[in-house]
Amino acid sequence: MTYIPPEAITRPIFWEIGDVGEIIFYYLSLITLIIFFHGIFSRLNRYNSGKKDPTIRLNNISKRVFRAIKFVGKNTGQFKRDMYAGIMHTFILWGFLTLTIGTTILAIDIDIYRPITQKSFFIGDFYLVYSFVMDALGFLLIIGLSMAIYRRYWVKTPRLLGKHTSVEDHLFVWCLMYLCLGGYLIEGIRILAQNFPAFEQISFVGWFVALVLLKMGISPGMGQSLYPLLWWSHAIVALVFTATIPYTKAFHMLSSMANIIAYDELSGIRLPRIPPNATPEEIGPQKIEDFSWKQLLDHDACTKCGRCSEVCPAKASGRNLDPRDIILDLKKYTDELNMGLTSVKPIISDGGSVVSIPSMEACMSCLACVEACPVEIEHVTQFTEMNRRIVESGNLNPKIQSVMMDVYTHGNSFGSSERKRPDWVKNLDFEIPDARNSKVQYLWYVGDLPSYDPRCQNISKALAKIFNEANINYGILYDSEKNDGNDIRRVGEEGLYEMLAETNIEIFNQCDFQTIVCTDPHSYNTIKNEYPQFGFSADVKHYTTVLNELVSNGALNIPSSLNYSVTYHDPCHLGRYNGEYESPRNLIQQTGCKLFEMPRNRNNSFCCGGGGGGMWMDFENTNKPSVERLREAIEDTETPPEKFIVSCPQCMSMYEDGRKTGGFEDNLDVLDITELILEAIQKNN
Repeated sequence: MTYIPPEAITRPIFWEIGDVGEIIFYYLSLITLIIFFHGIFSRLNRYNSGKKDPTIRLNNISKRVFRAIKFVGKNTGQFKRDMYAGIMHTFILWGFLTLTIGTTILAIDIDIYRPITQKSFFIGDFYLVYSFVMDALGFLLIIGLSMAIYRRYWVKTPRLLGKHTSVEDHLFVWCLMYLCLGGYLIEGIRILAQNFPAFEQISFVGWFVALVLLKMGISPGMGQSLYPLLWWSHAIVALVFTATIPYTKAFHMLSSMANIIAYDELSGIRLPRIPPNATPEEIGPQKIEDFSWKQLLDHDACTKCGRCSEVCPAKASGRNLDPRDIILDLKKYTDELNMGLTSVKPIISDGGSVVSIPSMEACMSCLACVEACPVEIEHVTQFTEMNRRIVESGNLNPKIQSVMMDVYTHGNSFGSSERKRPDWVKNLDFEIPDARNSKVQYLWYVGDLPSYDPRCQNISKALAKIFNEANINYGILYDSEKNDGNDIRRVGEEGLYEMLAETNIEIFNQCDFQTIVCTDPHSYNTIKNEYPQFGFSADVKHYTTVLNELVSNGALNIPSSLNYSVTYHDPCHLGRYNGEYESPRNLIQQTGCKLFEMPRNRNNSFCCGGGGGGMWMDFENTNKPSVERLREAIEDTETPPEKFIVSCPQCMSMYEDGRKTGGFEDNLDVLDITELILEAIQKNN
């Protein structure tokens, strides 16, 4: 084997380009960098024009950066619910990063290391490893891009298409594909023109291309002549692509990473408070600068992937809401405003605004969009702030207005007397202690629906009997309990929410208890995650968690006396909001029932339609989410269930309505877990 010195194992830089060509290239590169960084600074100035974000975003920065690198590097967001997209994006991400890093390494060698040392590290073993890695990862990039092209143009995946699909979406993917294929073509032409240096076999893709070109009749001389033309076409496209990154969809490669670093893990779960002393005009966004810097970054981070739209129950039901379009409408408006292509508009109003009022009214605050987003855009917080603007501008839906007045006047959403709140306890054959004057282990916050709604009162009675069966020390607040304010806050009535929260906290602080247990996941979420904004701290649990603990420690025995086939619906505020998935399932299985999972379950559960004020409103000419969910249970579940099990009073109310309007009354019964457990206990006695 012929010995080749290390310095000969390399490739010429600017081969056949000449000194003048090299100068022109560096001049164009300088122009490219100027345009690129001008775009970056323009974006940063845009974020700086936004309001201060009410949430701490950049604390523990090293931890945040490490999490973001891990999240992006593993493509965690892309793999959620879509293995194909996860693999595709992994190939594209790591292929693109490798080529970018490889180009940077080469630039360091040419422009820094060689001028200083008069030597090159781009030789020998380093060059061989470099060439192999670049060829291998570049090939993966081509596979990933081919997968993307197949999905977009052959399969035509619906969620990838929409009113914001534009030329830049097509140019982005095809430009990357051109750069990849062009790079291999240049490499192959060079290998051919240099008469196939043996060490270049390590560049296996380029070597293959060279062999193909040779078979096509291209001689080394022809290859040498073609090389400058191909090199310049590749270089110019690469420079244009780089220069336009801050101005196009390609910017998501940077903004997405920044967005993930600044992510709030309680986004939507815990909404920000209105700043103290804010005037009505300062509540909710009226102009684009009223959004915080993080919310403006959210707009730029959107990749148009449509995952949020795909999981949105409002969109699926035919309501006037597409979470992706809301984010992109705001981004487009900001871009056009900065370029002078549009006039100033109100962000949200009853006409001529960027976002329509019906769109925000349709939001159920189910958090599905936030959970599905691969770049952690925080839709729900922005939507709620726009709802606050609706309230302050006097455009609140009349039905919601009526409910707000009932809550303000009577402390409940039914408009009933406060004295009637504990009426459901009258027919029990035992007394429930008054937590206002008794020391209790569990302070049971019952909630509006379980107190006033006849169907949901059965949940309260069943839970009281189970607590009595377990012989635990608990009590309720009787007529001192007020609406928890969760849905009040999410429709935008922050002032009323704060009044309710402060009133409930005041009575909580007067009681002697260890744990607050909530019937309703909405109450559970707001007392656990949002009341601490008012200085309140307590151990707060949903009733399914408490019952599961009682079973575990032997205080509650649930006999396996039932044999129904059942399915379970994960409530948004218990599952997606607070991650409680197993306690309800454990309790159901304790009864002896055979549990069949819904096709959409756990964090992918489909909202009942009651959240965000949905249970107080009617949407004409739309499908009810509850009807779609029951249809799914009957037609798409492994075994059609006899019982549809819930653990949320709002879900109970919505599904009882859906069972009637959808014509499912003869197909299945809707039961709360408390009712199922109580039946198991009573059947065994």
